[in-house]
Amino acid sequence: MYTDVLLYEKMQKYMKRADMMNLKKKLACAFAAIMVMGAGAQLAGYDLPATQPISVSAVNYAEVTVPTVQMKSDYSCTDSVVRINWNKVSNATGYQVYLYNTSTKSWDRVKTIHSGTTLTYRQTGLSAGTAYRFRVRAYRTVNSKNYYGSTSSTFVTTTKPKQVTISSTSVTETAIRLNWTKATANGYRIYQKNGSSWKIVATIRDSATTTYKFSNLAQGTTYTYKIRAYRSDGKGKLNYGAYSTAKSITTKASTPIAAHGQLSVSGANIVDKNGNKFKIKGMSTHGIMWEDYGNILSSASLKVLRDDWNCNTIRIAMYTENYAGYTTGSSFAAQAKQKVETGVKNATDLGMYVIIDWHILSDGDPRTHQSDAVSFFTEMSKKYANYNNVIYEVCNEPNGGISWTGGIKSYCQTLVNTIRKYDSNAIIICGTGTWSQDIDQVLGNRLSDKNTVYALHFYANTHTDWLRNRLQSCYNSGLPVLVTEFGTCDASGNGGYNASQSTSWLTLLDKLNVGYVNWSASSKSETASAFVSGTNLSAIKSGTTQLTESGKFIRSWYRSH
Repeated sequence: MYTDVLLYEKMQKYMKRADMMNLKKKLACAFAAIMVMGAGAQLAGYDLPATQPISVSAVNYAEVTVPTVQMKSDYSCTDSVVRINWNKVSNATGYQVYLYNTSTKSWDRVKTIHSGTTLTYRQTGLSAGTAYRFRVRAYRTVNSKNYYGSTSSTFVTTTKPKQVTISSTSVTETAIRLNWTKATANGYRIYQKNGSSWKIVATIRDSATTTYKFSNLAQGTTYTYKIRAYRSDGKGKLNYGAYSTAKSITTKASTPIAAHGQLSVSGANIVDKNGNKFKIKGMSTHGIMWEDYGNILSSASLKVLRDDWNCNTIRIAMYTENYAGYTTGSSFAAQAKQKVETGVKNATDLGMYVIIDWHILSDGDPRTHQSDAVSFFTEMSKKYANYNNVIYEVCNEPNGGISWTGGIKSYCQTLVNTIRKYDSNAIIICGTGTWSQDIDQVLGNRLSDKNTVYALHFYANTHTDWLRNRLQSCYNSGLPVLVTEFGTCDASGNGGYNASQSTSWLTLLDKLNVGYVNWSASSKSETASAFVSGTNLSAIKSGTTQLTESGKFIRSWYRSH
């Protein structure tokens, strides 16, 4: 206590000799410093208790702290722009955005945002398919001074890759190879169209690999693909470039069936499994029960017709009432069925379409042997229900004055109902009146079956513009027509070869995409035959040495059309 008094007295004396106001201020500051330290202080060698009752004005120095920015996990991008987002920092005045510079290996400040409520930034002018790293820090301005928080953790983003282009393709019967342009990316994904949707069918995890092969594909089938590049940001997000333009590629086909599959009717045309118009180009046998005409159904000869003639169809003409016809005795019926079955098997093995023709001729009214027809087509449709290449022709050439409404339609309806019990998909051909010329009688009075077509027959030297005009009119009206028999000569089949009229007919049929079958792949000594008399029909040769004038014309047309 004594020391305190002495000290006080010394201070009083000193204050008298000094500028009082100045000294009071200095002493107040000194004592305030001692008090803040919370302990006794020494002044001029004397102890001063922390509780010394001296009156001073306290000064409050508040510390300014700014929290660290928390980045949001979501970001958006294009192939040249990235937008980042972050959570709001309370009381922040603004934010600074930094982008890592891979060249200088330093962080460049790319933006100062002078708003505490702006929580997003868009960086433009970036390279496609590239990773970019960002950091953000908040700042607070107090009395014109900025106080900064720590930078956020590094936030990794990427831009989207550029769109790729399918540059080329190669194709075989069972494989397709795609090639595309390279993108700056981590890899690529290939998509295949499946109905109305798309499915990922391959992922390539290397941007340098710009080719891919699909194997074990079906022959003659169209596949549609598209490709896009992707870039991973390393956090589980894949950023995709735009899809390439879709590319449809059809595998090659070694056979007509492989290429076109199950046929059906659409509007006035036959179409294939892909919905494309399909033109039957075929040859018809002569009566398979006569002489050696059925030998043309051998595998070797059908292969020549397919490969050298470019035929896709063989028509098996099984006469019904003529000599040795199907209805003339059980032994003939058995033989006929055996030949039909051989022809179907060989044609199927070669991937060709085959028409089973109930070849009425002298029995002009198809109802004459309707019960036999029902029995025969019941057996055939049961046997070939699961074949995609069998076509049924239920009456070749109704004639003798019977009309569509006078009996042909009712007969055809019965046969269609018979076949449809077992085979719901096969095309069925209905003959028309006057040796299958009266297709106009069917207009407005068709069968309801969706896969039925109507037969037109012509012989070029007899049936000219008037019948072609009828065909054009019926086609324009939406009637599906198939020429299941035509000849290059007159209607007798012998004489009057006419290449000019044949050309006019086939030109029109090609224009309309209406199919046709030539009469006949036989060696009978008549103008309509394709092969000269004496030709071994079981082993016909490629080329023209065995061909008649008609045969040479047909082969040439088929090969070029």
